[in-house]
Amino acid sequence: MTTNRAGRLDEFGTTIFAEMSALALQTGSINLGQGFPDTDGPPFVLDAAIAAIREGRGNQYPPGAGIPELRRAVCSHQHANYGLEFDAETEVLITVGATEGIAASILGHTAPGDEVITFEPYYDSYAASIALGGAIRRVVTLRPQDGRWTFDPDELRAAVTSKSRLILLNTPHNPTGTVFTRLELQLVADLAREHDLLIVSDEVYEHLVFDGRQHIPIATLPGMAERTITISSAGKTFSVTGWKVGWVCAPPKLLGPVRAVKQFLTYVGSGPFQYAIADGLAAPPAFYRELATSLAARRDIFTNGLLELGYQVMIPQATYFATIDVGAEAEKWCRALPEQVGVVAIPSRVFYDSDIDRYVRFAFCKKEEVLREALSRLAGPQLQVST
Repeated sequence: MTTNRAGRLDEFGTTIFAEMSALALQTGSINLGQGFPDTDGPPFVLDAAIAAIREGRGNQYPPGAGIPELRRAVCSHQHANYGLEFDAETEVLITVGATEGIAASILGHTAPGDEVITFEPYYDSYAASIALGGAIRRVVTLRPQDGRWTFDPDELRAAVTSKSRLILLNTPHNPTGTVFTRLELQLVADLAREHDLLIVSDEVYEHLVFDGRQHIPIATLPGMAERTITISSAGKTFSVTGWKVGWVCAPPKLLGPVRAVKQFLTYVGSGPFQYAIADGLAAPPAFYRELATSLAARRDIFTNGLLELGYQVMIPQATYFATIDVGAEAEKWCRALPEQVGVVAIPSRVFYDSDIDRYVRFAFCKKEEVLREALSRLAGPQLQVST
């Protein structure tokens, strides 16, 4: 029996997140690698999940598209926050986290040989989802400029070819923490309309935006609602990353192929948690403001501490993550860090197609005392990580 046939995922091994989290356990390190909070979500959401389980709601298969209560709650959320109108019956699909929504969207809308344009550094599942569909990824590099990360419009235009099918967009952006401006989004939208491209927009960090900035869904731009698949999830907003409740919003003609793929990935999932998130999405605006304010305070503690230690820090505008520039050999730097210092970070090299190995991503979505202890370890005399 032949066992060495090349597969579409041969270039992908164990994810860096699993690898570094295992290293954190082995070394007793503070894990600032994987992006999950070290506190549970708000009590009213946790209590709603417990009640759903005890009352037998969602313990068996929920409807394939998701429970009606959550689909209606997603519609209300999109309208209240962005003025977007969706029909709960035909334009909303509940998925097992945003990752499944992204995979199903790419698989449902690309054929082998199609090209998918995305921005690097990118969340690692993007590359795997594109490869699973037999599509080809073309990347546009985000680079630091004037204190934030942005792209060259000419590079974006050059990435479009006759084989381009869709643009995979992520704002607020992981791992850089940048929030795309209206002008940047307009450049993307103009290209999409000119070349008849779809947009798959990953917006899971939509409520984790700092310093008075505003997240702008690309679907709100003129002419974009009909060509945009918008994806988000509950994990980051409600600090319940293990629940894996996501959603996809799109016009029926775009949602149909996504739904067709999703049913053969997980079919359904997260039953009782769907009821809890339906309740969570009814939270008042103050909840989202307090969430962002609390996270911004921890960002400031951690990034100011890194600056005081002499690190070159790119201050994030959103998300869970801060990036430092260590100059070179960032992957080597990260692999040595747990053993020598007792802190885990992620080398951003794994988020690039380009040969860029100078950036390190830290997750600051942790308790204040954990962040301060991590800074203390990074400041210690035992730090001898050469680059």
